[in-house]
Amino acid sequence: MAENAIYTVKYRRKREGKTHYKKRLEYLKSGKERLVIRRSNTQITLQIIKYQEDGDKVIATFPSKNLEKLGWKFSKKSLPAAYLAGLQLGKLAGAKGVKSAILDLGLQTPMSGSKLYAALKGVVDAGITIPASEEIFPSDERLSGSHIPDADKKKIVETFNQVKSKINGEK
Repeated sequence: MAENAIYTVKYRRKREGKTHYKKRLEYLKSGKERLVIRRSNTQITLQIIKYQEDGDKVIATFPSKNLEKLGWKFSKKSLPAAYLAGLQLGKLAGAKGVKSAILDLGLQTPMSGSKLYAALKGVVDAGITIPASEEIFPSDERLSGSHIPDADKKKIVETFNQVKSKINGEK
């Protein structure tokens, strides 16, 4: 061991692989709210977050497990559930005065047509302006759940349309 060796310990969240600080700094320099999308094994959580010096402030949040309250009885981590959760978060954020945001996927791998972009499409369809290309969004067929190989495919599509109309305030 060297006598005058200097070793700087990296930030804990960087060591644990949870935060990419360069990317986070870019997001914060933009001065806009961030749409944060995180996946777990059972659900998708969406948040609109605003940076403040004393700590980030969550403006609106919606986990896909709350879709049960709207009548969604199927998987909370599916593509249609991600879209519906994004649509609901967009409505909540719009009611709180959020007009635009930037997408923050964290350390997740972005793949076009994925659940992450289905959730983003829901937020965009709700009226929040987020810079994104139309090519990355899943097709409407996939968003409604008609691609799911299930015996109850019709039920999934019907429930999707019912929940979507509830979120949009239609009868």
